[in-house]
Amino acid sequence: MRRLSKVKIEWSPKFAYAIGLITTDGCLCNDSRHIDFTSKDEELVMKFKECLGIKNKVGVKYRGRDSYCRETKYFRIQLGDRNFYDFLLSIGLSPRKSKSIGSLDIPKEFFQDFLRGCIDGDGSIGFYSHPESKHPQFRIRLVSASEAFVDWLKLKIKDIFLIDGGWIHKSRDVSVLSYAKSDSIKLVDFLYKDKNCVCLSRKYAEVRKFYGRVAELGIRA
Repeated sequence: MRRLSKVKIEWSPKFAYAIGLITTDGCLCNDSRHIDFTSKDEELVMKFKECLGIKNKVGVKYRGRDSYCRETKYFRIQLGDRNFYDFLLSIGLSPRKSKSIGSLDIPKEFFQDFLRGCIDGDGSIGFYSHPESKHPQFRIRLVSASEAFVDWLKLKIKDIFLIDGGWIHKSRDVSVLSYAKSDSIKLVDFLYKDKNCVCLSRKYAEVRKFYGRVAELGIRA
């Protein structure tokens, strides 16, 4: 008897975005059936639910404490789907993947959606002032416990978007892939080319802020 799936396994922009979220912030449980997605950002969990077309309940849990000794609130969704679990294994994901993940089998036409999901899950988009010149800078970063994964991402970004910059550095127990102003601008144009693309609103707000500061950043509009 064929197993039923909760998730429609078919590549699309939303599906690829959800795969990016699982890759960075998700977890494949050891029971070979359940996938867990947990985030401090409720919107991100709701985007995950929307993109996979599932109706599972979003729960809340508390763990850790901040500088004021308050427990941190997390939003969590878990789904059991052996077919989807097996699919995730087939593209290169695995349980306890955080330090072992490497290259993944992502269709080229949906890589920008996958990458946007990765950045929304475990990356950052924003501005900072150059420490010497004080000029405003625009930067995209992505963090992973696996150096092999960020190496692969850097190579794919070069291959698909023809962006040859970027650098990787170690920060404690993680590897950080960073892009300077000019390359971050190129990436933004690819990642948000579709103005209706699924994305985390607070990070897209930084993108909108970027477009509002092109003159200040010395960018040709």
